[in-house]
Amino acid sequence: YEIPKRDWSSDVCSSDLMGAGRLPVACHLAGTVRASAVINPSRIRLLVVGRLRKGWVQEGVALYLKRLPGLQVLELRDGGMAREAEAIRAALRPDEQLVVLTEEGQGFDSVAFAGRLQGSGSQRLAFVIGGADGLDPALKAAATWRLSLSPMTFPHELARLLLLEQLYRAQSIQQGGPYHRA
Repeated sequence: YEIPKRDWSSDVCSSDLMGAGRLPVACHLAGTVRASAVINPSRIRLLVVGRLRKGWVQEGVALYLKRLPGLQVLELRDGGMAREAEAIRAALRPDEQLVVLTEEGQGFDSVAFAGRLQGSGSQRLAFVIGGADGLDPALKAAATWRLSLSPMTFPHELARLLLLEQLYRAQSIQQGGPYHRA
């Protein structure tokens, strides 16, 4: 569809974001801005099994958490698939949609992932990263959404860093920021 002509300089979606006819995803529909269209990190939690041990991963995670203010990470103790599933269920809030990371999940490119998150609107999301043994099959079956970062298997520490980077990238895509250069 055609982008309506409008002076965006005084709006949330400033004219410098309109380069090459590109508007942020949030700036659409005859110039209206839907605040719920952009990722709100405070409505996202990561429930992760295990602690970060490697310093370089800790640094990367800290960087993206700083870029996604309000996003919460809850570390759960590892201790076998059944015990971990129980801890995840106990930590899950009633108003959160369960999103499990699994290699059998749906894969997205970064733009499609940003769109999928945008489609979630103002719903609260709880992304779950399992431990070394993976996630309990019943927990996977109960998930609203099964996400795959890749058909490859990653250590949970690296999966956490990759997910945070993709959440930040999705936010940048939605806002029309310069981080994503595709």
